[in-house]
Amino acid sequence: MRLYEFEGKQLFREFGIPVPQGRVVDSSDDIYEVVKGFKGPVAVKSQVLTGGRGKAGGIKIASGPNEAKTVADELFKLKIKGYPVEKILIEPALDIVHEYYLGVTIDRARYKIVVIASKAGGVDIEETAAKTPEKIVRREFSINEPMYSFDALSIAKDMEIPQVLLKPAIAIIQRLFELFKAYDAKLVEINPLVIKGDDTLVAADSRVSLDDDAMFRHPNLAKAGIEKRHEEGELTEREKQATDWGIPYLDLDGNIGMFPGGAGFGIMGNDFIHHYGGKPANFMDSGGGPSPERIAKMLVLLDQNPNVKAIFGARFGGISRCDDFAKGVIMFLKEHGLSKPMVMRMTGNMWQEGVRLFEEAKKEDPRLMEKVEFHGIETPIEEISKRAVELAWEAN
Repeated sequence: MRLYEFEGKQLFREFGIPVPQGRVVDSSDDIYEVVKGFKGPVAVKSQVLTGGRGKAGGIKIASGPNEAKTVADELFKLKIKGYPVEKILIEPALDIVHEYYLGVTIDRARYKIVVIASKAGGVDIEETAAKTPEKIVRREFSINEPMYSFDALSIAKDMEIPQVLLKPAIAIIQRLFELFKAYDAKLVEINPLVIKGDDTLVAADSRVSLDDDAMFRHPNLAKAGIEKRHEEGELTEREKQATDWGIPYLDLDGNIGMFPGGAGFGIMGNDFIHHYGGKPANFMDSGGGPSPERIAKMLVLLDQNPNVKAIFGARFGGISRCDDFAKGVIMFLKEHGLSKPMVMRMTGNMWQEGVRLFEEAKKEDPRLMEKVEFHGIETPIEEISKRAVELAWEAN
């Protein structure tokens, strides 16, 4: 569960991590009075629950109230990775001398808490790790192991923080580690942690992701207006609709709509699509034994997605029945029609009956099935995956 930058900084303040003085507004009408309270230029920062704001033009510097209002008007019209800007954080523009990276996360494979730091901050840490791995500092801690001051000192020295700033750096590193554990976080990150012109350290940005299953342990968050939400960002309209229908669904950035039978089969299908050079447009789970009505609703989500160029369907009948799968698809086709080409395969429980239902529907109304290619157990899933990728390429 990701927090907004300003929410993350609220937690930083709680733990004594220095952050810039800031004000959050949800209308450009409030900008003028807010900026008048600051001296000098200000940073006007869009608040969205996703990364890449700077590259998307979501952070601007303004010299005064009038320019800040103009900039805010532009930002409130902006969408970043599909998410609209509904809040803006105003902070003094920082006189930055150097930028560092500091983060705490979990190594799920080793069951360790990991502190990751770098003398090269202000850029994607993944990019730093790929291009200059020697700049990455990594320390592992057992779940119940505290971080001592000598641990933090070692990290700060490896980050090449100047001697005069080692004491405040040690405090920031330890406090970020304590925040991570206290709030059951999955990730806490300062990028960048900056040295200002007055030789002080400040967290210029925050990224905090909490475990939403542990929210009941932290009622103070709800009191502060921080409640359960989507992991990466605000729900898209399709994700909201899927939530209302009780369908596990996540939009991705590809162009092949994934129409699976069960989460495991969905993950396997996504892997197949990637293997053959395609990109899934979503992840979706039908659940065990879905009704034809539920199957039809799943197709609505895919057909309405403008990014989807082709649909890949794969049903393995176990608890679920392939004839119910076919009935749901036919129900959708009769009620809505299909605007995208679709290729699908059925195997397992009642697959022959499912194929028979499709064949009958095609005989009754050839136009109903003209965008649908259906296969049974005789066709390998690899061929269906490759065909879906081909259809998506042909549609581009």
